[in-house]
Amino acid sequence: MISIKTEEDLKRIRQACKIVARVLKKIENEISDGVSTLELDRFAEELIVRSGARPAFKGYRGYRFATCISVNEQIVHGIPSKRRLKKGDLVGVDVGAEVDGYFGDGAKTFSVGPAGPDSERMMSAAKDCLKLGIAKARAGGHLGDIGQAIQRRAESGGYSVVRDLFGHGIGKALHEDPLIPNFGRAGDGPELKAGMVFAIEPMLNAGTHKIDTLQDGWTVVTADRELSVHYEHTILVTDGEPEILTAV
Repeated sequence: MISIKTEEDLKRIRQACKIVARVLKKIENEISDGVSTLELDRFAEELIVRSGARPAFKGYRGYRFATCISVNEQIVHGIPSKRRLKKGDLVGVDVGAEVDGYFGDGAKTFSVGPAGPDSERMMSAAKDCLKLGIAKARAGGHLGDIGQAIQRRAESGGYSVVRDLFGHGIGKALHEDPLIPNFGRAGDGPELKAGMVFAIEPMLNAGTHKIDTLQDGWTVVTADRELSVHYEHTILVTDGEPEILTAV
């Protein structure tokens, strides 16, 4: 069942999403050679709390941190630690915030120092995938339209899309129906209606789409240990242009 949000729902969701956007904007200045992912997590948590929200990930299914921070071959759900970043690393930061029982979710991949040409090309492709997927989130369209747009752009650039992890509905829960694949066929799946709120999140791999989960039970990595990048926005389906709720 895909819920249609009321104006009162959207008021709270927008507040949560603005905080997510603010954290992702500010954390970029903290990402540098030598900083630990745990230090980044603490920075994000302090900012979320000071903004009047709760870190949505903390306590979710036993997770202990405010963010997921995934480096290089880590796709998503990387656990913050004492690991120190170094120049050339790709760092995916995933942030969730809760305001009065409503949620926002967003992610972005950053480079530590200038990105090399291969990394830059991959990040650019993933940004395109997110933009194209969002553009298909229109009332009257179908869920498969989003996945097809993402898949086509990714594969045209020589990348694979992760097939075992998905975007999702969001609102009164961090994860709601529907699951939103980053692949598919136009016209497949439920019809989209104004008032639906989705977290669309392309995950692109340089090599195989296959994944492994590390022994910590959380960190998902590429099966071939090639690079991966991840971007995410929470968006509102409308009768016209989708509204990007986590836009800066």
